[in-house]
Amino acid sequence: MRKHTRAALLCVAAALTLTACAAGKGGGADTGAAAAPGKDDKLTLTVWSNYSDRELEEVTKALKTFNKKFPNIEIKHEGSQDDDKITAGIRSGNTPDVALSFTTDNIGQFCSSGAFQPLKAYIDRDKVDLNQLSPAVQEYTEYKGNRCAMPMLTDVYAMYYNKDLLTNAGIANPPKTLDELYDAAVKATKKAPNGDIEVAGYLPTMGFYANRPTILAPTFGGVWEKDGKSNLAGSPGFTEMLTFQKKLVDFYGYDALERFRAGLGQEYSADHAFHQGKIAIMIDGEYRTAFLKAQAPQIKFGTAPFPTAKDVAYGTAFTTGTIMGIPKGAKNPGAAWELIKHLTFDTDTIVDLSNAIKNVPSTKAAMESPKLDVDEQFKTFIDLAKSDKLKGNPVTPIGDAHIKAVTDFSVSYQSGKVPDLAAGLKEVDKNIDDQIAKSGK
Repeated sequence: MRKHTRAALLCVAAALTLTACAAGKGGGADTGAAAAPGKDDKLTLTVWSNYSDRELEEVTKALKTFNKKFPNIEIKHEGSQDDDKITAGIRSGNTPDVALSFTTDNIGQFCSSGAFQPLKAYIDRDKVDLNQLSPAVQEYTEYKGNRCAMPMLTDVYAMYYNKDLLTNAGIANPPKTLDELYDAAVKATKKAPNGDIEVAGYLPTMGFYANRPTILAPTFGGVWEKDGKSNLAGSPGFTEMLTFQKKLVDFYGYDALERFRAGLGQEYSADHAFHQGKIAIMIDGEYRTAFLKAQAPQIKFGTAPFPTAKDVAYGTAFTTGTIMGIPKGAKNPGAAWELIKHLTFDTDTIVDLSNAIKNVPSTKAAMESPKLDVDEQFKTFIDLAKSDKLKGNPVTPIGDAHIKAVTDFSVSYQSGKVPDLAAGLKEVDKNIDDQIAKSGK
């Protein structure tokens, strides 16, 4: 299944400037709309993505449905191309016609540097109705009004719980509040006589699996920025998130948690801790439903919105997804746009691909399609995607450097290396603001 990677762009490195990042053989970024191909035009469209194995095959099938409209256009789909490779291709002039990125963390970098061409002229020309997409999806595909990408399926994050482990711990219903989550985590935890953790009710280690600030912050009401500045210290949600996680770290003991975590399987392997019944509650994306059914059919699991501190916030969820853009220097930008438009809005194509790789559809029409496979566990994510409580990534011109800064700080705080949380968050704010200022964007 698709991995929610957090790969940083090459141009985030200090040795590269944003101008160099966008520099390629195609000159400045195009702001006009290239003509669409004729129905019988013959050409080859090169598509880069980071898909592999079975998913690569399924996405290639989706790409091929474009040939119903343009039968003589050949689609050349190259997988295992991450953001670093896309950026390197743009800089060297070896550019695909369409680039797919697994992460929305770098959308600010793509749009502000010109690495992805602006799409406004195409959207205006073709009178595209962006309201077919949820507001959160619209937000994570543009930066400061510059739409340089479109979505191809969506990820939504929610709580997974092991029904047997909760029942055996005397917990009748999945937690909805943070107090209930803490209580369930404590009750469902099992320890050996020497104190080693055998089963964690909830694993609070930041940066492990999907336990990440970007994914958790929305459910705590964390607000990343205010008036154009980083706002971690000024947002009660970030303080509450880190305090709650630290409270659970202290319950387990940091060293005991680290020993337990060291013995757990990789996130995208059959040895994943939840698959092995070693974690009772976790947060993860909708794609995990397919992983569990394929790799751990013995696990009886349920899904629900992640617990929140306030009842009114229940149902809030983080969303991200695969994005598609026309890289700077693309040889066939007009045809590339037609392919992107097809993958974004053709309902049957979206539904078939969603059913194949178990990601949430990006459009409202696809989510309502009777052809969409929706079981009890997957329905949680569809319901969240239809709500008005979805929150996307914070978008900045420095790629995912701000996310890395917060994650690194969270790990340090949990380990006891940060004595003053408020002062530490202010320092992270300053670090992020300094990086953005230096970017010149």
